[in-house]
Amino acid sequence: MSLFKTPQVVLFSMDLPRTARFYEALGFEEVFRTPTEGSPIHVDLVLDGYRIGLASEGSTRDDHGLEPVVRGQRAAVILWTDDAAASYARLQEVGATPVKEPEPWLGRLLIAWVEDPDGHLIQVAEAV
Repeated sequence: MSLFKTPQVVLFSMDLPRTARFYEALGFEEVFRTPTEGSPIHVDLVLDGYRIGLASEGSTRDDHGLEPVVRGQRAAVILWTDDAAASYARLQEVGATPVKEPEPWLGRLLIAWVEDPDGHLIQVAEAV
């Protein structure tokens, strides 16, 4: 029997409501929010059965005594797609910053890179 289950990645956010709206515009659905009223300090979102969390920079610092890194390329959200070019364009339409246009990789993938509103990397990957 495994001691652990249901892994989840949480991204730290400087503007949690804005970043939650960004991921919702990509098709993620909100499944958890605290507090339930007013400005959230944590939001969980699900897409295709996979869950990511967003935590506010202030709450992470004030509630947990941690020093969150809210900008930079420390991790990436990978979104598989059937159309890397259209996905790359859609990400920019909803507020992502372009990093690298779709390009072949390993002879079997087409990948592109953007940053979400907090600067976290998002890679779109298409099997070709």
